[in-house]
Amino acid sequence: MGSIQTLSDNINPATDMKDMMAIYELTSAAGTPCQVDPALVTALSNQRNENYSPEEDYRLTYLLMVYVAVSLPSLASDPQSFYSQEHQGHRNNIHCLAKAINQIAAALYTVHNQNIQEHLKEFLSFASMGLLQIGQETDKALVKNRESVFLLLQMVIEESPFLEMDMLEPSFPYALVRNAFREVYRPVGMVTG
Repeated sequence: MGSIQTLSDNINPATDMKDMMAIYELTSAAGTPCQVDPALVTALSNQRNENYSPEEDYRLTYLLMVYVAVSLPSLASDPQSFYSQEHQGHRNNIHCLAKAINQIAAALYTVHNQNIQEHLKEFLSFASMGLLQIGQETDKALVKNRESVFLLLQMVIEESPFLEMDMLEPSFPYALVRNAFREVYRPVGMVTG
């Protein structure tokens, strides 16, 4: 296990894609978590449409991730997006999006041999813009669970081996995340609704 961990620790952006995937497959087979799921990369590679050029396929991947990012604000109007203190998650399980976003982005950008970290930073920027816009919304029904959705950005970063919290600050003030935590963790008797 020590040898496998050493191999995993030595992967960097300069590592050849073929070598990196071999190490991830070995790591995954040993039951150790890896940054990129090799089975998902293989499945996505096999699903590539031969009618599209590699550039067009990459463009569709990029647009998919942009669509996911700009769709996050729509979750604030869903009554089930409420963050439950008791269960440490959202009622409609949107907290699972954090892991899904990271795993799918890592696999898709690995298939296209792109820098995963840079693309996830762009994802944070797009998601932040949309979430900041709902922060200005005056219709309370549209943003009832705004704070609960703000927490999703924090969760994306926590789940990601490619992102750190300081990468969010340029596009989304951490004060909003802190206020969102304070709002969702207020004692239940104080929550007004």
